[in-house]
Amino acid sequence: MQEVLNIICDETLTYSQQLLALARLAESFDHSLELSDELVEAKKEGIICDLNEGNAPYRPRYICPNYSILMEKGSEFLQLNPPKDLYEALNSLLIMYRHVPSITSFPVYLGTLDELLEPFILKETRENAKKALGLFLLNIDRTLCDSFVHADLSGKDTVTARMILELTMEMQLAIPNLTVKYNPDVTSDDFMKLCIECMLKTAKPSFANDKMFRSEWGDKYAIASCYNGLREGGGGFTLPRLRMYECSLKANDADDFIDNVLPHYAAIMLKMMDDRIAFIVEKSSFFKSNFLVKEHFVELDNFTGMFGMVGLAECCNHLLGIKDPNKGYGNNPEADALGVRIMERLHDIVGKHEAKYAANFDHHYRLHAQVGIDSDGRENSPGARIPIGSEPSMPKQIMHSCLFHKYFETGIGDIFKFEETWVNTPDALIDIIKGAIKNGMRYFSGYLENNDVVRVTGYLVKKSELAKLDAGKQSLNNVSIFGKGARDCSDALDRRIVGDHEGSR
Repeated sequence: MQEVLNIICDETLTYSQQLLALARLAESFDHSLELSDELVEAKKEGIICDLNEGNAPYRPRYICPNYSILMEKGSEFLQLNPPKDLYEALNSLLIMYRHVPSITSFPVYLGTLDELLEPFILKETRENAKKALGLFLLNIDRTLCDSFVHADLSGKDTVTARMILELTMEMQLAIPNLTVKYNPDVTSDDFMKLCIECMLKTAKPSFANDKMFRSEWGDKYAIASCYNGLREGGGGFTLPRLRMYECSLKANDADDFIDNVLPHYAAIMLKMMDDRIAFIVEKSSFFKSNFLVKEHFVELDNFTGMFGMVGLAECCNHLLGIKDPNKGYGNNPEADALGVRIMERLHDIVGKHEAKYAANFDHHYRLHAQVGIDSDGRENSPGARIPIGSEPSMPKQIMHSCLFHKYFETGIGDIFKFEETWVNTPDALIDIIKGAIKNGMRYFSGYLENNDVVRVTGYLVKKSELAKLDAGKQSLNNVSIFGKGARDCSDALDRRIVGDHEGSR
């Protein structure tokens, strides 16, 4: 009861945030899923974390509807006809977004907006289209109050994409998160320059390696939540994670970790994923009665499990006895080589596990480099990233990233914090991003050091909103609370600043 009282008396939470917190608290007390003694012990020791999904999951964690069906057929359940003009299209999307669940209770995927809206935008005058689109984005920011809400752009130089980027710069909104699907065969340098200008001013969009994602997911893929790669018309059933540092504490040495400890705890977590997914599919109502399933906005076979991990850097450093992170993973060939060995092993373990569901992925789950939570502290860097403050020069950091991004089909990304001089040389950043993606980087994000909107671990917050929380005031964006925790507990805003001397001038 004290936990309930703490939530309802917390003056920094809005009513909606209190409602969500109370719901999550209730989920945490549920015991519908039976947990093995090994899993209970692993969770107690902090080796396995279920990311607050609760013990009776009643919807998939991440849902990525095929919104083109809404444009073509409307929705019987929502009583929406196919839209005839831009205003009906925007209104239909806003209505549908309110009915798409996820672990956050907000939609984590809004669709590839320029593909959805371009036919309607082209029928309007520029003035009318921009005003309507601006109101649409404002509505999203004020009603879908969570920075894990994510929209995509196709990578093509469309009128709609340019308009969204212009409005993003003008409005300075933290919601939605935004990704451009970069493909050198499709994305022009001129359009890239506008994307980079927008990224430096607003911390978005990020750049996804379109060819890599298409090779793994097919043409209909989505970037959702932070940077999660998933199949459009499906999504992610569940995302638990291994804390690799805590896992490494059980090993005698690197060989023992790779041969015995890692397979042991991976097997426990894979069984946990199997049980959770079976509950979602077979017992909860989602796949039996939700309109998204009945009207084929999503299909069961397009979902898969996401095997998450954090703390690879600290794991490698511990196994090699490296105390100074500046001399370890990311700055040490021996530690990097160990990281590759570990990821090869983990990728093999997860890839060989046979899952009852995930039919369109040969009944296999896929790896995810999870961005971390504030309770991870400084002992588990997000995914396979280099610890904050220990980053080498940008070219070296990019090449380090390229060693690891190939293992994480359901998402991994790196973030670069730039000084102001980069605004004057967008062509240099075009070359850098092109080179990074050509060499195997999956996902590139950046922002300016003095921005109000900044990227924390994968999501966006405003520093001005964090200041409100510091002053005991409320913030409309749910994720501001997580951003404050990540700032205070893991120095998430203190990344090394990329100086102008690191670019090609």
